Amino acid sequence: MLLSIIIPVFNEVNLVCELLRKVMDLQLEDGMEKEIIVVDDGSSDGTHAVIESFIQSRSDTGIRLIKHERNCGKGAAVKTGFKVAEGEILIIQDADLEYDPEEIPSVVRPISEGRAEVVYGSRILMEKALGRSGICGLITGKHPHSYVLAYLGGVTITKFVNLICRSSLTDEPTCYKCFRRTVLNEITIESNDFAWEPEVTVKILNHGIFIHEVPISYHPRKNRDGKKIKWQDGVKALWTVWRFR
Repeated sequence: MLLSIIIPVFNEVNLVCELLRKVMDLQLEDGMEKEIIVVDDGSSDGTHAVIESFIQSRSDTGIRLIKHERNCGKGAAVKTGFKVAEGEILIIQDADLEYDPEEIPSVVRPISEGRAEVVYGSRILMEKALGRSGICGLITGKHPHSYVLAYLGGVTITKFVNLICRSSLTDEPTCYKCFRRTVLNEITIESNDFAWEPEVTVKILNHGIFIHEVPISYHPRKNRDGKKIKWQDGVKALWTVWRFR
């Protein structure tokens, strides 16, 4: 079975090579192979050059690098990856190391074992299990180092999705979204920015497909470190949920 790991990248010159090393070294379960597809979404900070250098330095990478000549948005990069991916299972991996590639097998496992068609990695489930923020963490699932507004935005979007689609998700905006290929074949994604995430979620739920969640760890970074999503993206996410309800 082939797993396609799709990595959208935009201006991550300081982190992308470390991320690629982690993905390259990732050990999957027996009988599963991986292909790595990196989509550089018009980076202007030298990201493309360092990725090329990384690929050239390791003859065993097998990484497929695709470049957008201009920045088109995360959704556009993901759609490019989906278009060229050959795997039966596809997963999204951000390039900023907020999510650890070592957790990919646990996200993929319910699909590879035939127990699910779509799996999301939930940061909320992990934080509730760990309780690192004390009583607050046990109840809400907020990571102790995440921005309050970012956390509240994610919760709001998730609850709005649940209200509209009668679902019970805990973490809709998570990066780790994993799909069986046949599910994506039934869906057309229109959004080119961060709104692709609530769009694909709503469309999957509207198709009557259950989204399985597994707990994953999370290492939130700050705006000064290059965090890109803004409050405006949260507002658009809510509109997107309503639009595709």
